[in-house]
Amino acid sequence: MQNTLVFGASLKPNRYSFLAIQRLRENGENTFAFGLKSGFVGDVQIKTNLDELPKIDIVTLYLNPERQRGYYQDILGLQPRKVIFNPGTENPEFYQLLKRNTIKVEVACTLVLLATGQYKG
Repeated sequence: MQNTLVFGASLKPNRYSFLAIQRLRENGENTFAFGLKSGFVGDVQIKTNLDELPKIDIVTLYLNPERQRGYYQDILGLQPRKVIFNPGTENPEFYQLLKRNTIKVEVACTLVLLATGQYKG
């Protein structure tokens, strides 16, 4: 089973990252979360550091492009198979960096992918 990391996770129920965590779990996905504040969304702990994560297959981004820059190396270091850029996170500069490191780029909405049965590694 693949592991998904929600990057830019929020404890606020009205945020899409919060909903993504819930929907990923409802769909039986192994889900991990990284954000600025620690806490729980259901049974998923939002961590404030990237230490002690298992192998991550998919990173689904919920950070705007400017904030992503500070995490380029962290995300590359996770060596995921794919990074999903959700609406508002589109970042051609980061796409190129990921592709140069043989990481697949998908510009899509995780919530839509899950709702339509298209969420896969």
